[in-house]
Amino acid sequence: MSRSTYIEASKVNKRPIIFVMVLGAFVAILNQTLMNIALPVMMVDLDITENTAQWLTTIFMLVNGIAIPITAFLMEKYSTRQLFLTAMSLFALGTLICALSPTFSLILMGRVVQAAGAGIMMPLLTNVVLSLFPIENRGAAMGLIGLAMMFAPAVGPTLSGWIVEHYSWRLLFYIILPIAIIDVILAFFLLRNVTKLSNPKIDILSIILSTFAFGGLLYAFSRAGNEGWGDEQVIATLVIGAVAMVFFVARQLRMERPMLEFRVFKYSMFTLSTIINVVVTMAMFAAMILIPLYLQLIRGFTPLESGLLLLPGALISAVMSPITGKLFDKIGARPLALTGLFITALTTFGLTNLTDSTTYGYMMFVYSARMVGISMIMMPIMTAGLNQLPMRYYPHGTAMANTLRQVSGAIGTAFLVTVMSNRREDHMSEFLPNGVPNDQQVAFAMQHATIEGINDSFMVATGFAILGFVLSFYLKRVKSADEEEAKRAKSYPKSESPNPS
Repeated sequence: MSRSTYIEASKVNKRPIIFVMVLGAFVAILNQTLMNIALPVMMVDLDITENTAQWLTTIFMLVNGIAIPITAFLMEKYSTRQLFLTAMSLFALGTLICALSPTFSLILMGRVVQAAGAGIMMPLLTNVVLSLFPIENRGAAMGLIGLAMMFAPAVGPTLSGWIVEHYSWRLLFYIILPIAIIDVILAFFLLRNVTKLSNPKIDILSIILSTFAFGGLLYAFSRAGNEGWGDEQVIATLVIGAVAMVFFVARQLRMERPMLEFRVFKYSMFTLSTIINVVVTMAMFAAMILIPLYLQLIRGFTPLESGLLLLPGALISAVMSPITGKLFDKIGARPLALTGLFITALTTFGLTNLTDSTTYGYMMFVYSARMVGISMIMMPIMTAGLNQLPMRYYPHGTAMANTLRQVSGAIGTAFLVTVMSNRREDHMSEFLPNGVPNDQQVAFAMQHATIEGINDSFMVATGFAILGFVLSFYLKRVKSADEEEAKRAKSYPKSESPNPS
């Protein structure tokens, strides 16, 4: 049997395939979180400003966000093996370029190549799980994906903080590179083609509209977090992104074979689970953005100390994700979602009363408990929605879910940073004395106003978690649309069978 031949799920050894693909997803996500901590050191070494350095993370997010919607088309056009080998090879090549590049421009080019590969991995991995496992066994497999998603972003800051304090930032890329190369070699020998292809025709206009739509919106939200919503570039790219999105959606709905199928939202459980995931992602990003900011800028902790505070939560999420997946297979999404969101809301509320003397131990405990809740939410809810889709919509459902998670993360970051900034301005007057303040009094007021702004942002994030909790009451176990259609077909005599369309 040739390597391009499609193999039925029941005839393939699933473990090597899942291991290879989870490793690829893990290293791609880890790569992004390593970068955030290293930026200040890179600014000094490369003699660049903060705004210039920020492009190393912004460009990765943009290219990633542009690539993900296109993966639905790619997964129907190319085999599992072809697509993963291409994606992982691009990621490894981009990592090599970043490691060796002497200038900022070349590193930026390497980040573009990295992101082009990384954007394909998570939707492809999710689609392969849906193809390999029946509904009753998907939870455990999706739990492994959750392990990569939850563990990598939390362990990254600790590892990166230690490396940039003791070694060159280039070592970050040299750590990632051999793992990526090993994964490419493993994929060459172990991957099999387990997804069915339909060979759709490429639609250039859809790709262009998708690029401007998702790229424009992601850039606008990303910039708004730093520059504010009144910034001219934010307004311009937001308008361009929104207009392009309207035309993109309209075109997809008119096409017989769209690049990204928006009809997945006809399925109620997929729609509900997507909304909950968007809300939860926005709440989750509160801690990822605000806690390091509070620890490093307000309390003066080092990047390594900040990363170490997040490490127990990372380990807990790593242990919890596979367990949560197996529980999902037994009891369904609703009990897990309700429990997880209750814990998330409670612990997020526990971060709404920070002061300049809140203990390190308290922060570690609350964050770790919060990760218990979040590890019970993300993958079970996503799996519950995808389970309802017919098999022909798996590529589109996975691409849509991952795209909206990317967009909601950018929106959540921008929105919560805006809340913090605006509320900080409102709180300044509470800490300034009457008359003309001196520099020391202004610094004191700024520090405490920022803390209050962070507290207010966490209060908004608590509201997101409560909204997700309420919506989760409507989650329920569903059969796949293919099963429902087969059941309906059996209920009718052949001559009375309803139109399959």
